[in-house]
Amino acid sequence: PLVELYRPFAGTELMSCCFMPDAAESLIALGRPDDAEPLIEAFERHGAALDRPWLLAIGSRCRAMLLGAEGDLTAAMAAVERAMAEHERLPMPFERARTQLVLGEMQRRLRRRDAAAATVRDALRRFDELGAGLWAARARDELSRINSAGRADASELTDSERRVAELVASGMSNRDVADALFVSVKTVETNLTRVYRKLGIRSRAQLAKHLTLTAGSTTRD
Repeated sequence: PLVELYRPFAGTELMSCCFMPDAAESLIALGRPDDAEPLIEAFERHGAALDRPWLLAIGSRCRAMLLGAEGDLTAAMAAVERAMAEHERLPMPFERARTQLVLGEMQRRLRRRDAAAATVRDALRRFDELGAGLWAARARDELSRINSAGRADASELTDSERRVAELVASGMSNRDVADALFVSVKTVETNLTRVYRKLGIRSRAQLAKHLTLTAGSTTRD
């Protein structure tokens, strides 16, 4: 009801409507993007007109969540990075941690798991310091998803892809791998390309690190 009664006016200062960001995020979570859009647009418009870092930060954060819900992860990442930039001039650690949680989610969905884990751990630390128990629990849930995503992606590799990945990660050249597996270099390159795509990595160093972390997680589990 409060959201339905809200009607933004030009030049209105929204700092007094502190429930609006929560309302926008709840609408997105409920699958009501059309209802969230006017609120997000108001944050962005008023933030730009009045140069309010809080409005700009939460507007970009909500925009990132909306874009993420629509599947546009590249645009969502750009939006949440704008939000993080605004937090640099906003002394509100709780809001910053909330934005970090969104950033971590987008990094996970883009398969940047190492970055996602570091981001969410920092958010979790801030929530714990602030005594925000429910938000700390949400951060721990996100960390679990990040760890689960890493194990699931590794399991997507076929036997041949895994053999190639393990030999490449050990430091062998494509030619050495081909000779060891009695296949062509072209076959090794094809498998390695698929491994990189599935794991969301771009280099042999990242591959070695990923397999080491995966092996460590499996051992602990």
